[in-house]
Amino acid sequence: MVKPLKSDYSTYWTHKIAEIPQTAWDALAIPLTTPFLEWDWLNNMEISHSAIPNAGWLPNHLTIWRDRTLIAAAPLYLKGHSQGEFVFDHQWADLAYRIGIEYYPKMLGMSPFTPAEGYRFLIAPGEDEEEITAMMVHEIDNFCIKNNISSCHFLYVDPQFRPILEKQGCTDWLHHSYIWDNSDFHTFDDYLGVFNANQRRNIKRERKALEKSSLQMQAISGEEIPKFYFPLMYEFYADTCDKFGWWGSKYLTKKFFETLYHNYRHRVVFFAAYNQQEQSTPVGMSFCLFKDAQLYGRYWGSFQEIDCLHFNACYYAPIEWAIANNIQSFDPGAGGRHKKRRGFPAKINHSLHRFYNSRLGKILRPHILQVNQLEQEEIEAINSELPFTQNNV
Repeated sequence: MVKPLKSDYSTYWTHKIAEIPQTAWDALAIPLTTPFLEWDWLNNMEISHSAIPNAGWLPNHLTIWRDRTLIAAAPLYLKGHSQGEFVFDHQWADLAYRIGIEYYPKMLGMSPFTPAEGYRFLIAPGEDEEEITAMMVHEIDNFCIKNNISSCHFLYVDPQFRPILEKQGCTDWLHHSYIWDNSDFHTFDDYLGVFNANQRRNIKRERKALEKSSLQMQAISGEEIPKFYFPLMYEFYADTCDKFGWWGSKYLTKKFFETLYHNYRHRVVFFAAYNQQEQSTPVGMSFCLFKDAQLYGRYWGSFQEIDCLHFNACYYAPIEWAIANNIQSFDPGAGGRHKKRRGFPAKINHSLHRFYNSRLGKILRPHILQVNQLEQEEIEAINSELPFTQNNV
């Protein structure tokens, strides 16, 4: 049962995270394993005009205060479409339209354009997490009902936060990502050792393909990153989006990448490919973020078609760097066609949903239960085909 706000708490909704002091927000966000709920990352989305109303993302963050102390926050957005989420509810929107229900706007909880597990409400240490969550859900419900919002969706939810939301009556929808886990590897050869002989030869061949192209990979992180890498990464990102159409739509602006140099490069690592004869500018690179023992792949690109560069920049070089830097988990980003053959098993992730239109809820809740069973079967089928040796299956 959801609980109303206690008398000694106050609520504040804001369309700009900049209205919340960074030190107060980050006191809640920095202890989390995910980097994608930190103030700078979310603020950069807004000030760069990447996540703004004109792009279909209206920031609508919920904060809870005790006197002047921020004790909880939920990054939230009012969405006028379903782009940039990577949890595909377009059929839900189509169904709603056909039965005369306005599906948009909807409320969304996630870090924009970031299909990486870890979303949760930010709650101060020492607070009763379940009690504060119940209060926040109550406030979200009131807001959505008052403003005729059809539904609320929390995407890529932190596994430890998921059961707390479920207790509030949210419906769990299963999906999968492809995640590399560091099985106590000490070298890249240890990683190769989990594969069967055929795939081990294939990975070695793909690594050697760069040498044949006179290229070498280099990892550059934090303060070592040249300033020009960030606008260059935008150009690579934009080019990749143009090549591959709607799946890689250009959600982020050039300003977003440029701003990261000033306030977020301590979380960034680039895997850059250089021509051995000309090493001033990369011919291609991938852009990743890291925090504690987690590595996240985000974007990549190259202006040239170079054999196996994608595999090296997006998988092999990050894995080698992860092993050397005691990274325990690597989420390479959306998609999966190439990942399962390179040591990324399918892993369940969760989205949690609330429906404020009773007709929509009655139709979709049983539908989700059926989809979840099929999703579980698909995950098992994917992982049964991983190219590992028998003792690593």
